[in-house]
Amino acid sequence: MNHPENLTLINTFYTAFQERDAEKMASCYHMNITFHDPAFQNLAGVHAGNMWRMLLVQADKNMKIRYGEVWANETEGGAKWEADYVFSKTGRLVNNKITAHFKFKDGKIIEHKDCFNLWKWSGMALGPIGYVLGFSSLLKNKIRAQAKSGLKKFEDKLN
Repeated sequence: MNHPENLTLINTFYTAFQERDAEKMASCYHMNITFHDPAFQNLAGVHAGNMWRMLLVQADKNMKIRYGEVWANETEGGAKWEADYVFSKTGRLVNNKITAHFKFKDGKIIEHKDCFNLWKWSGMALGPIGYVLGFSSLLKNKIRAQAKSGLKKFEDKLN
């Protein structure tokens, strides 16, 4: 059975994303949030909100976010969402399709996991090299290291 408050929380999060409001997105998170996706793995606390702040600051001005299939019960929920944007490092168009899973605590999101195919993403974002090497742990680890480094640099500027 759907839980109205948690449905509203997910809708607030994605509406804020569409409006490029990282502060509102971060306000949906519990102070002990954990976030995981194929690129930004195991972010906790303020780092999860900072990831959205960084991504929205750096985002293509024509980025489009769509979401749907939202569901939520008392303890967990989910949604499917898509992002269309130009990857700044290569100028290539990306259409990333993501499945999100959430857990809730105290009226906030305490756990957020986004799942998408990193190989498909690397092919769109990086071109032929991404298609050829996107399945390899070498390229996946490089993507993750760059994501972690980029977030650290962004956070260093905030402090």
